[in-house]
Amino acid sequence: ASKGAPAPVPGPARHVPLQQRGLHSPAHVEPAAVARAGTAVVDAPVTTAYEVGQKLHGWTCTRTEYIKEFGCTGYLFEHDRTGAELMSMVQPADENKTFGVVFRTPPENSNGIAHVLEHSVLCGSRKYPLKEPFVELLKSSLQTFLNAMTFPDRTCYPVASCNLQDFYNLIDVYLDAVLHPRAVKDPRVIAQEGWHYEIEKKEDPLVYKGVVFNEMKGVYSSPDNAHGRLANQSLFPDNAYGVDSGGDPKVIPSLDFEYLKNFHGKYYHPSNAKFWFYGDDPADRRLELLDTFLADFERIEVDSEIKAQPLFAEPKRVAGEFAVGEDEDISKKTMVSLNWVLGEGKPDLQTSLALSFLNYLLMGTPAAPLYKALVDSGLGSRVIGGGLYEGLLQPTFSVGLKDLKEEDVPKVEELVEKVLSQLAEDGFEEDAVKAAINTIEFRNRELNTGSLPKGLALLFAAVDNWNYDKDPFEPLRFEEPLEELKGRLAEGEKIFESLIRDKLLNNTHKVVVESRPNKDFGKKVEEEEKAELEAHRKTLSEEAIEGLIEETKTLKQIQETPDDPEAMKKVPRLELSDIPKETPKIPTEASSAGTATTLVHALPTSGVVYADIAFSLDAVPEDLQPLLPLFTGALRQLGTAKGDFVSLERRIGMHTGGISASNICMNKRGSEEPLSYLIVRGKSMAAQVPELIELIQEIALTVNLDNKERFVQLLRMSKSGSQSGLISNGHVIASRRLAAQTTQAGWVGERLSGLSQYETLVKLLDEVEAGGWESVAERLKKLQACIFNKAKCAVLNITTDPDNVESARSALEAFAAGLPDGSGVEPVALKPALGRRAEGIIVPTQVNYVGKGGNLYSSGYELNGSSLVISKYLGTTYLWDRVRVSGGAYGGFCQFDPRSGDFKYLSYRDPNLGQTWNNYDGAPAFLKELELGEDELAKAIIGCMGDIDAYMLPDAKGYQAMLRHLLGEGNDYRQQVRDQILSTTTKDFHAFAGALESVSAQGGLCVVGSKDAIEAAQEEFGLSVTSPFASAAPGTP
Repeated sequence: ASKGAPAPVPGPARHVPLQQRGLHSPAHVEPAAVARAGTAVVDAPVTTAYEVGQKLHGWTCTRTEYIKEFGCTGYLFEHDRTGAELMSMVQPADENKTFGVVFRTPPENSNGIAHVLEHSVLCGSRKYPLKEPFVELLKSSLQTFLNAMTFPDRTCYPVASCNLQDFYNLIDVYLDAVLHPRAVKDPRVIAQEGWHYEIEKKEDPLVYKGVVFNEMKGVYSSPDNAHGRLANQSLFPDNAYGVDSGGDPKVIPSLDFEYLKNFHGKYYHPSNAKFWFYGDDPADRRLELLDTFLADFERIEVDSEIKAQPLFAEPKRVAGEFAVGEDEDISKKTMVSLNWVLGEGKPDLQTSLALSFLNYLLMGTPAAPLYKALVDSGLGSRVIGGGLYEGLLQPTFSVGLKDLKEEDVPKVEELVEKVLSQLAEDGFEEDAVKAAINTIEFRNRELNTGSLPKGLALLFAAVDNWNYDKDPFEPLRFEEPLEELKGRLAEGEKIFESLIRDKLLNNTHKVVVESRPNKDFGKKVEEEEKAELEAHRKTLSEEAIEGLIEETKTLKQIQETPDDPEAMKKVPRLELSDIPKETPKIPTEASSAGTATTLVHALPTSGVVYADIAFSLDAVPEDLQPLLPLFTGALRQLGTAKGDFVSLERRIGMHTGGISASNICMNKRGSEEPLSYLIVRGKSMAAQVPELIELIQEIALTVNLDNKERFVQLLRMSKSGSQSGLISNGHVIASRRLAAQTTQAGWVGERLSGLSQYETLVKLLDEVEAGGWESVAERLKKLQACIFNKAKCAVLNITTDPDNVESARSALEAFAAGLPDGSGVEPVALKPALGRRAEGIIVPTQVNYVGKGGNLYSSGYELNGSSLVISKYLGTTYLWDRVRVSGGAYGGFCQFDPRSGDFKYLSYRDPNLGQTWNNYDGAPAFLKELELGEDELAKAIIGCMGDIDAYMLPDAKGYQAMLRHLLGEGNDYRQQVRDQILSTTTKDFHAFAGALESVSAQGGLCVVGSKDAIEAAQEEFGLSVTSPFASAAPGTP
């Protein structure tokens, strides 16, 4: 995350339910699974190091494959003694090395065993008898990825690093964790990570606590999650997908220590393991290292096969409920989706690729006919269902709408059937197919995985087959199948029409799922939990209650007692001498182009040109600021002077790799004024740059801002998405409200993407529906005029191969020269920040997101690079232990923005409120009392450097260099901060503690959470309470 942006929640685990992996996600879907990862296509294979049948270090090579698409050679091995499988991908061109181990872990019920075990194995092991060696790695590694994931039928433990020794350190800790965890010997691990009874005094009520328990209470609070889960379980009533691998909070308390031990013993065995390596590390060493770890094991038979769901003879209907606020208008809150299982097992490669294309054609863009028909219907606010999902044994397809009138449910069903029938009869327009082919070919050529290590993206693709004993190399191949598919289409074969009929229209394995709002649902769930606890308490003797009180104390004491320093020394780490002293530099050549600056970054991009154009927003009047997110999001969705948005989408798809726009608002060091920009980003192959720039110009200057019908659709979608975010991302909302209290940039940012933005969307929709469209359109046109002009065109940013620089530069500079002059468009003054306040924001949820913050510079603290070391250390020690481990929240962390001086504490899916604020206030004392030894200090510094030197692909490097230019953060400044980081001392920790005392004493408060929790704390903390979902919610200043 960029500095000042809400950080991802740190945690040793990530549950990946079906609906979040694509089946019921409201996002558009990647058209081809194979297009997710890789490096440039290499024509000559790497010299093969192994032959089939060759034996080495206890392994036998069973297969070798050169994967042309990713320029690497892959080998499959079987371990002679245990039967473990290894897929070893040798890629000398990628320094970002990836390791993973995957176990098949089909759950029998919804007690969350797979998820709880995934958390628990990372809490100490035979070789590393600490409470949480995972956290030691978070503190002290240069890792580029470190996490774990529970899928519906498998559990994955991946790590990645560009540093070879660090890579081996990560593997060492992870392998000992999964094979020899402390959790199977110490029942207090499952108590902490899964669930336990908590009671501190006799008169207190009995409560459930536990990290996974509270994580899943947060998941179960989301209406979208509730709907997706019901759909998944209805499609798969008879196999492992019919239960929740993440755990149902109602069922998690049935999980016990014996069950966990047996599950681990059965499934976490090398005979059930699939190991993965990718990158430039020595291939022989992989075999040797794994053989050493597997020395304690012998081959066993593990029955972990994922059973297929028998196909239905008839379609089914199911209905469910979800929680809404007591004061919420529920007249248009119903959700419906149509869901299909597309076959008895994994489709062959050709069918899979054709399904990916079909999915893109149906749902892949806002102009896709099925997606567009649902939006155009006006029946609901937002399309739900992610279309095709192929990550399980049997592929699925899901589509629907949310925010309907209950009586309109049949209309959605009829509409979906009608559109599919029409497409099965008439097929898709030729331009739509061409755009799909170009888009998918571009993604395959570009092979851009963003911040995800390429090796990990490849692992996820391979394991989609490998997990079901299918060919793991098959999902990595796309060139030949794609050419074959194009050939069949060229010959006139009706591929997509046949698939629509066979897989959807004539498919009886279909479930229509309807979810209805219920104002009493959330309260009912809470009351049932309280009644269950009270009933259990009545069965307990006085002695048993005393035992629980004692166990509560003992568990907290263990959680808060530091690990043995000798045990901590066992966790391997790098030395400070391994860290480069010089800050990495991104090649940048700057020149002037009229009022703009052209920045060029000559980097290897496999022929792709990445173009970014930054327009200053300093002339946007304050009353127009809240419209910016809608204006920016609508730019390519309203059509232009040349045609409607459908034709625009197709031209973008046919000629480019994509065009997008976004707003950023940043603090600049030493300045009160915020830096705000609208950034248009585009990419294409070098030969298509003229078309790319022509399309950007067309969108910026001739966007159809009179398109009321489409704008209202986008407005409704934005409102619905914003409402979902308030429930599931409360920590982000709290973070933005806190930033709004301290800086102008924070206040602007909150209006663009916080609670204020949601309230803007509500008011704007009311205004348009009350006949105020002309006024809204006029404001949109004012925005266009004060942004897209020469005066506000600040930077033209180009990242591409050296050979393509000049042609790209000419095209971008010609674009800038063709903009309107923009004379008379002057910067405007902005209102100051909100100032300190204490806020409670009530949403329908069973958990809380608790924040506190303030500005350290206003209390006299001066920026020092050490602050980045200290804030990370605080998050991975004190806050982790107090808020997550002891408090039971899924996450507890802090953020420090060195540009503005803003410091924030935040928690995520937290069962507590006041206790968490009290824990925050104890942080300065924790830091003041620290006397860090040389080892602990070095670990903290190294961990911080892993964030500072984060691995980036070329396009990300170019974009980051542009942001640094805008912020005035040159290499000299960055070297100064780096030097300060590397020379951090314990004295710096003590000085930072003094600055944090101002946050404890005068910091602002914000909690997004449940009605009961906020109202109970309202008087004690002086909270100003708002309920944004109430039918007539008051505005938030």
